Amino acid sequence: MAQIVELPPSMTFDSPEQERLYRKQRLAAGFRLFAAFGFDEGVAGHITARDPELSDHFWVNPFGTHFGHVRVSDLILVDHRGQVVEGDKPVNGAAFAIHSQVHAARPDVVAAAHSHSLYGKAWSALGRLLDPLTQDSAAFYDDHALFEEFSGVVLDTSEGEKIAKALGPRKAVILQNHGILTVGQSVEAAVWRYLALENACQVQLLAQAAGKTRPMPEDVARHTASQVGTEIGGIFAFQPYWDVVSEEEPDLFD
Repeated sequence: MAQIVELPPSMTFDSPEQERLYRKQRLAAGFRLFAAFGFDEGVAGHITARDPELSDHFWVNPFGTHFGHVRVSDLILVDHRGQVVEGDKPVNGAAFAIHSQVHAARPDVVAAAHSHSLYGKAWSALGRLLDPLTQDSAAFYDDHALFEEFSGVVLDTSEGEKIAKALGPRKAVILQNHGILTVGQSVEAAVWRYLALENACQVQLLAQAAGKTRPMPEDVARHTASQVGTEIGGIFAFQPYWDVVSEEEPDLFD
């Protein structure tokens, strides 16, 4: 079995090679989690992780490989021109068009996650931001955006640039008529935020269907966001999922 790299207590790594493997292992686990949560619609969806040494390159899933089958060795490295520089499988054109521009616009972003998950798509069709209805959804209060210019499958980097502009400094963006996208300064936070945002979309759809909702006051929402919406909180929330998937699906480390 391959060596599993754990997060050092100092949160710093001894070498770029160690940090690269750490990110790739969490990235592969992220795809396994997306499969487990049912975010695996056809060939749609991608999670990227910036390379710790080649900052304009990112690791991503190979086009056409089921999320539940992605291993560390399957991940491909793509440069800023969309060329696969490591790996022997193609890259999803939409993955490059969107994620390359997000990574370029946000040097602080290590990872970005997007798929065509059910409730994210349903909520995106409403063309509006989420309300702070629960403690969990408050994590995105005043920290997610709406991209309204859907024009079809994103295959041009100019469209990705618009998405990145709409995202701005926030942690997530709702892509109208498309779905949702989250980012983080770690793979763990980006993946956890995706799970949390999908859940928030589901909760608000259910609540609105049941009756009149009661969003929390702005000051309470802002305070709650500061408690539950942090980067370290995202890393910590990802850990239980990591523990399960790394134990139950050890082939992901191949």
